[in-house]
Amino acid sequence: MKILVIGSGGREHALVWKLGQSPRVSQLYCAPGNAGTQLADRCENIGFRANDILGLLEFAKENRIDLTVVGPEEPLVNGIVDRFQMAGLRIFGPNARAAQVEGSKAFAKKIMEKYGIPTARARKFTAIDAAWAYVEQQGAPIVIKADGLAAGKGVAVCRQLEEARAFLKQVMVSKAFGKAGEMVIVEEMMTGQEASVLALTDGHTVLPLSPAQDHKPIGEGDTGPNTGGMGAYSPTPVMDAAMEQQVLEQILRPMVAGLRAEGMVYKGILYAGLMMDASGPRVVEFNCRLGDPETQCVLPRLKNDLLELMLAVTEETLDTQRLVWDPRFCLNVVMAAQGYPGSYTKGQPITGLEQAGLVFHAGTSLREGQVLCAGGRVLNVVGLGTTLKNAIENTYQDVAKIHFEGAYFRRDIGQRVL
Repeated sequence: MKILVIGSGGREHALVWKLGQSPRVSQLYCAPGNAGTQLADRCENIGFRANDILGLLEFAKENRIDLTVVGPEEPLVNGIVDRFQMAGLRIFGPNARAAQVEGSKAFAKKIMEKYGIPTARARKFTAIDAAWAYVEQQGAPIVIKADGLAAGKGVAVCRQLEEARAFLKQVMVSKAFGKAGEMVIVEEMMTGQEASVLALTDGHTVLPLSPAQDHKPIGEGDTGPNTGGMGAYSPTPVMDAAMEQQVLEQILRPMVAGLRAEGMVYKGILYAGLMMDASGPRVVEFNCRLGDPETQCVLPRLKNDLLELMLAVTEETLDTQRLVWDPRFCLNVVMAAQGYPGSYTKGQPITGLEQAGLVFHAGTSLREGQVLCAGGRVLNVVGLGTTLKNAIENTYQDVAKIHFEGAYFRRDIGQRVL
């Protein structure tokens, strides 16, 4: 089978790596991909941006692609699945209506409230005066979110009222996130340990993948601004088997059933970002795609053929599948460019990749055989171990082998639960 993977990050390199292990895959394409996908076995990078829906559609038709797998959220929200399905092409991911679970936080809240899914109390606003009056009434700390897609930067945890006022002005007056900030969600701040559960669903059956824990802040000890994720590990001790079952029964299945009741058969990945507080798991947010960097530490533990699972989702036969896991822990450490998540330089040569073990590329490019830095999050270094401590040691041993000018990484990934 010919498979097209859409996206350019570490998640997409991990997908190419895992799908390439299927005996049914004859050729992989990645759009636009990175140096890692370009160097992967039987994979070819093609020059289409992830949001070039019409260009990707024509490529898939001309090259008789058997399955397209969408990595990032934006093309899903923009209706790539609808376009491909109208053309009779098989594609993995939710359609535009269902992808609103990530494309509109107000939409996701409405579904959760209607179907009794535990989440933070929240109000939505389209006028800054009303939003500010509510914030003043509630007091700090408080969380403010831009309603639409904002590349992971549209959320602020405001510990002082002054921070809340400044963020509201940034979103609603300065239009920092464009149309994504025309509506804001103001919600109570939840406290506890966060966890990520990525679940396969065909709109009826829900199969949760092994839970993971992400580390979003740039600084050690979870300090500084949020990023796309500086590392993750799986499984996580903050979720035992009983808690996983509770998440399945109280959050994942009700959400899929609620969407179906609203006329949306949700197919693909339903990603629940959770807060584990004293009252049990509550939803921080839903996403409509695989997490990054969680995918990079979940897929190395998955023993199943990923292609077979994805085909079962598209064919609504997921009830025939059972997941099998490597019992070891897997840790992923992100190596970023100096200055990330702010401005950063590109073009630095990367050395030591051949000496390291499993590395998923993110912001990289290839020039005359040399791998170069080409993004903020550059590499995902991945290690396995019989204990979380072993996984941490093994991963950081490989991190030490890789070098590029200005390389930055957190040295405490996985440490918070040790």
